[in-house]
Amino acid sequence: MTLEGAAPDRSPPGPCVERPVRYGVIGTGMMGIEHIGNLNALPGAVVTAVADPYPESLAAGMAAADSDIEARRDHPVLGFEDLRDLLAADMCDAYVIVTPNHTHADVVDQVMQTEKPFLLEKPMAITVEQCQQIVDRAAGYPGPIWIGLEYRYMAPVRRLLAELEAGTAGRVHMVAIREHRFPFLPKVGNWNRFSANTGGTLVEKCCHFFDLMTLIAGSRPRRVYATGAQSVNHRHEIYDGRPSDMIDNALVVVDYDNGVRGSLDLCMFAEASRNQEEISVVGDRAKVEALVPDDVVRIGVRGMHGLGEVDEITVKSEAAHLGQHHGSSYVEHQRFLDVIRTGGEPEVTVRDGLLSVAMGVAAHRSIDEGRPVDMSELGATFVEP
Repeated sequence: MTLEGAAPDRSPPGPCVERPVRYGVIGTGMMGIEHIGNLNALPGAVVTAVADPYPESLAAGMAAADSDIEARRDHPVLGFEDLRDLLAADMCDAYVIVTPNHTHADVVDQVMQTEKPFLLEKPMAITVEQCQQIVDRAAGYPGPIWIGLEYRYMAPVRRLLAELEAGTAGRVHMVAIREHRFPFLPKVGNWNRFSANTGGTLVEKCCHFFDLMTLIAGSRPRRVYATGAQSVNHRHEIYDGRPSDMIDNALVVVDYDNGVRGSLDLCMFAEASRNQEEISVVGDRAKVEALVPDDVVRIGVRGMHGLGEVDEITVKSEAAHLGQHHGSSYVEHQRFLDVIRTGGEPEVTVRDGLLSVAMGVAAHRSIDEGRPVDMSELGATFVEP
């Protein structure tokens, strides 16, 4: 429409600007704040709602979302103590679930009623049965579901995966992952001090590494053997009469159907370390390693390099927000946003989430019963990658 007395505007139309995808972040503890920071830094994304039943956590989530001043001009953020109120408000295009592990199954059930895309933080749930139920429901779900196993997107790990894809290592035979780190941090209500809430240390913490191990092996895990204990951390902590039961060290060995062998070395009282994560992959042509946070990839080729003569490559993240996970959560959100916009398939699927939890459950059973555990014992539907 032309205003009276004004010449008609015959200039070419400006570029089409896509409306930002509006996110609701469910759970605004430490990891919820981490996700908000990444979404604030991501072009095309805006946090419009947060939910948490704890007033202090909710206030922290509101403050984190409000720090994105540019977005607030058109998209004020609202806070909800009750998840049901957030979902009923219908003011989000996608959700990020970052609640305590033992609440995941119930929260997912509620969010699925919206039929909207969502990213579910690891672990997918705390039991194989709960994970299987999510997998079964996801089969007919109209929106993409992404499982938050962001260690895949750390810059050195991405380079390691690219080298393996290019055939640098040749045929992979062994995958060894070491995490030597600090103890579990305090959480609201101390929920992470109990296996009943977390699924156990090898589910809560190590689902990341079982996911990477399986991705690299390219096969189905067949058998798991583990030994571990609560040797140092939280041994004298008692809450409401219950002692903490989270193990703080373990060694896990995994046999895969294709003959690949994987191992995990976890120690949570080894914060005095140069690197927190060391991932080593050995094939018949070469050994490829990724070190975090040194941000280094090492490649040693058989017949070319001798001991101590490997190539060392520095690989730094170029993510706009590094956060607590070396930029990996930002890359994860970039790719999830692309899936939301294009209707593509998630790179980290509910099947990946199920497998990573099931391997942790099998490892805990192996520790408890002192025997190897066959994955077929767990009663889940496993298919080849």
